[in-house]
Amino acid sequence: MQPEHSSKLFLFLLAPRVTEQPVHDSCKCYRRSEMVCNQVPLTELPSEGLPENLTQLTIQFTNISSISERHLNATPLLQELHLFANQLQSLSPHLLRGLPHLHTLELTGNKLGDLPASVFSHAPLRSLVLKNNLIQKAEADWISGDSNLTWLDLSGNLLTKIPTALLRQLPHLENLDLSNNRLEKIPADALASATKLERLNLQNNKLDELDASAFQSMRNLTYLFLTRNRLEKLPQDLFRGLARLEHLSLEDNQLSHIPPGLLDPLDSLMEDGLDLTANPFLCDQSAQYLWRWLQKNKKKVFLPETVTCARPPSLAGRSVLSLTEAELGLQS
Repeated sequence: MQPEHSSKLFLFLLAPRVTEQPVHDSCKCYRRSEMVCNQVPLTELPSEGLPENLTQLTIQFTNISSISERHLNATPLLQELHLFANQLQSLSPHLLRGLPHLHTLELTGNKLGDLPASVFSHAPLRSLVLKNNLIQKAEADWISGDSNLTWLDLSGNLLTKIPTALLRQLPHLENLDLSNNRLEKIPADALASATKLERLNLQNNKLDELDASAFQSMRNLTYLFLTRNRLEKLPQDLFRGLARLEHLSLEDNQLSHIPPGLLDPLDSLMEDGLDLTANPFLCDQSAQYLWRWLQKNKKKVFLPETVTCARPPSLAGRSVLSLTEAELGLQS
């Protein structure tokens, strides 16, 4: 089962339940095995008085700026560690040593930049969330090559390149979120090792072109998000082999046309599964393929009437679906 989004998880942890006496003024225990610390004045994780059977620990909205294995030695049964919206600037290279059961690590909304080698190698992580930090480069030596990681979220950082070397260390990865970064290119082999990927989020980057083989190895891909990039054109064979793709978002790019055959491999698209809105389509003879595909697959398109023409001026604002052969210049 895929991990829940962090915001939902925190709401779940903070829901009213039978509570124990706090082990610290800023912390409360829930059901004996869960603890939440969420007070701004807290500057260091309490390492004494913690329940030995603690399996879930959430520390959020505090002034804690660093954390080491010393703080976590008292919680050897920990399975989930959520360090959300603190002031973390550094992590110990042996942070997770002594946590043989930890499968989820959440570090959203901190100030992490450079991380030490092996920082995530000492626990059997399946989910790692580094969202909204200051990371410029995701290093291969963060984690061992036999990693069981299935969920990696690096969204909201300062990445300019796909972390190809790191991805080679993650043979079981199913979800990769690189949205809200500064990616400009995806080299032909950058994602070649991500053969088990099911969800790939690249939205809100600076991608202006894609190599025809960028997604060729992803036979299991079901969700692909390319929203809010700078794509002006797409290779004709870009989606070849993506027979399981159910949702594809190309919203808010600079696409003027869809090359013939581009969408033909996508037989598995769900209802409303394709988003093409907010693209400046040129409605002339080059729009013939898109026009005919929309007519046959209208139910697969999200708000198909909003797939509109930007040019020529005489057709600006018109739905592509509403056009006639004569308006497209298909009649002699």
